[in-house]
Amino acid sequence: MIFNIEEKERRILQRIGDTGKELGYPVYAVGGYVRDRLLARPSKDIDIVCLGSGIRLAEHVAFHLRPIPRVTVYSRFGTAMLKHGDLEIEFVGARKESYRHDSRKPTVEEGSLEDDQHRRDFTINALAVSLNEDDFGMIIDPFGGLQHLEEKLIKTPLEPGKTFSDDPLRMMRAIRFATQLDFTIDPETLDAISRYKSRLNIVSKERITIELNKIIESIKPSVGFKHLFDTGLLHTFFPEMTALQGVEVRNGRGHKDNFYHTLQVLDNLSKKTDDLWLRWSAILHDIAKPPTKRFDPEHGWTFHGHDALGANMVPKIFRRLGLPMDHKMKFVQKMVLLHLRPISLTKENITDSAIRRLLFEAGDDIDNLMLLCEADITSKNPEKVKTYLENYELVRERLEAVEEKDHLRNWQPPVSGELIMETFGIQPSREVGMIKNAIRDAILDGEIGNNYDEAYTFMLSKGKELGLEILANK
Repeated sequence: MIFNIEEKERRILQRIGDTGKELGYPVYAVGGYVRDRLLARPSKDIDIVCLGSGIRLAEHVAFHLRPIPRVTVYSRFGTAMLKHGDLEIEFVGARKESYRHDSRKPTVEEGSLEDDQHRRDFTINALAVSLNEDDFGMIIDPFGGLQHLEEKLIKTPLEPGKTFSDDPLRMMRAIRFATQLDFTIDPETLDAISRYKSRLNIVSKERITIELNKIIESIKPSVGFKHLFDTGLLHTFFPEMTALQGVEVRNGRGHKDNFYHTLQVLDNLSKKTDDLWLRWSAILHDIAKPPTKRFDPEHGWTFHGHDALGANMVPKIFRRLGLPMDHKMKFVQKMVLLHLRPISLTKENITDSAIRRLLFEAGDDIDNLMLLCEADITSKNPEKVKTYLENYELVRERLEAVEEKDHLRNWQPPVSGELIMETFGIQPSREVGMIKNAIRDAILDGEIGNNYDEAYTFMLSKGKELGLEILANK
């Protein structure tokens, strides 16, 4: 079978093949680029394998390109990478690998193209395309990868136990590819993931999380999470999420399965946004339900405080998974903390004060919060869903009306702490904080307007209540 590609990519691949001929290196494109092109998926990363030095090949290819690209060399791994236009091309010499049982780092030595294909994770990633003059574009398929592409099947090229024992991250990758491509995992391969799941413990948290995030960014992430749960992989690195699964019944009263509810929320949200961190908010919004679960004979099952406790759990989970401990974590924490607040605003007779407080706390993230809350509607009753969505639309209208009037997104106090200290001649102290908080609450409660003059007058009266002497009027 001949490999068909766009003319621009054909030219660069022919250049690589011609350069390989100059050096006496047979050259092949392999792996994900070949797979994605056969699936008509976009791909900007090309892996090149040669029977020779990948670093030398990259340097010689770069010399023929205009403008001459910079070659980044990874001597430790025997690889080199260059960028040409919007393509990122990595070069490596064909190799074979062997692993010790207690290590994820292979012993590497030079090998043939066949050796290199044997070390690939799945048959659909073991496909190679010749870039050599005699058979340019010919597909080399030793494991039936073309048929498996047709069958939409994820299958290891070797016995799956060996493939996963060699590099346990491949278990995560199997699930990630199945989720991204909407493929089925071969039953023998899937069974091996369950049997070898404990091997994942030798893989770094960062590598695991890279694969997990790719699952989360898929069109329907629940597919991947169900595989992770059913195989036991999720239990090894994310026990807080697996604890959500299950339904307890007492006195004939049960609660919903919060694991599958979370997956439904995640899928709902994924239809509206590809924001990774908002999707993480969906994953973690009910994460504290297991530790807050209580049974009340009168009201049934309750999860009081799961929003606040869940927000407190976010940093620990992010740190353990190697996720960023910066504004992204803070955003997820805020979403988890506030995810119940808009629900209370769907009730009648909600005051402008309550709306102002939500705007103040959510700031510019209010629209994301509303998306999360709407995704949190998982009732199977269409009439209930319709009612909930209509209620949230009313909340949106109230939020817009109050924001237009009071401008409370990313609110900054009209009166600064420095002005308070200067006015009353005091140092940083408890009184400064009390006055600032009083001004904030007065604005949020609608007692004064969100402007300097009213806030300054209120500051003077509050200082007087606290027995402070005015030294300067502004």
